[in-house]
Amino acid sequence: MPQPADKSRFSRPDPSSGQELRSLQALPWASLAAILFCGVLFTAAQAQSKASDPAPNSAPIVQPGAPGMPSKTLPPDTTGQAPQRSSADVEFMQGMIMHHAQAVEMTALIASHTQNREVRALGARISLSQSEEIKFMRRWLLLRGEPISMAMPGMPEMDQSGNPMQAMPGMLTPQQMSALRQARGAEFDRLFLTGMMQHHNGALIMVKNLFDTPGAGQDADIFDFATDADNTQRAEIRIMQEILQGILKENG
Repeated sequence: MPQPADKSRFSRPDPSSGQELRSLQALPWASLAAILFCGVLFTAAQAQSKASDPAPNSAPIVQPGAPGMPSKTLPPDTTGQAPQRSSADVEFMQGMIMHHAQAVEMTALIASHTQNREVRALGARISLSQSEEIKFMRRWLLLRGEPISMAMPGMPEMDQSGNPMQAMPGMLTPQQMSALRQARGAEFDRLFLTGMMQHHNGALIMVKNLFDTPGAGQDADIFDFATDADNTQRAEIRIMQEILQGILKENG
C-alpha cells in the first residue's frame, strides 16, 4: 500500500521557527563569494564589449561646401581642428564693411528722391540688414585685434601696406554716386536699381574670391556670414530685376 507523501518536503519553512535563517546560515560562504565574483566579472566583460564595439549607426561627418558647391563626407577618423587665422578672412571683412557702407549710403537717398513704394520697401530692407552686418563684422575684427578699416590711419586713400586703395568689386564710382544724388523719381529708381544690382554682384565676387583662397572661409562665423550674404544678395538681385522691368514698362 502506497505511503502518503511527506508534505514537509514541499512546505515552506516557518519563518518564526528560525528554520529559514538556519538554511541561509548553512550555505557555505566561499560558494556565495564565488557566485558574486563571477557576476562582477560578467558585468565588467559586457561593459568592455559595448565600449569597444563601434556604433553601428554612427552619423557621418559632413563638411559643408561653399555656395554652389557640394558638401563632402569625411572619413570616420576625422578629428576636429580649429581653423588657422587667415589674412584673407580679415581682408574680406574689412572690405565688406566698406562695401556695405556704400550700399547704406545709397539707401539713405531714397526717402527724399522717390515715392516708389517697392523701391522704398527694398531700400529699407537693404539698409537694415547691411547695417546689422556691419556691426557684426566690426565685432568680429575687434575680437581678433584686427583693424576695422583696410585704410592706413589718417590716409584713407592708402591701404595698410601703403599702397593705393583698390575699390571693392561692384562699388559705384564717384561719378555714379553723383548722378544718383542728382536724380529724382523714375530716373532715380532706374539708377538706384541698376547701381545696387552692380553692387550686389560685386559682393558675390568677393564671396567667391574668399572661398577660392586656400585656407580662407573656414572660420565658422565667416563661413555662415559669407554663405548667407551670397544667398540674400542673389535673392535681392532677382527682386530688383522684377521692379526695374515694371518701371521700364510703365515709363516706356
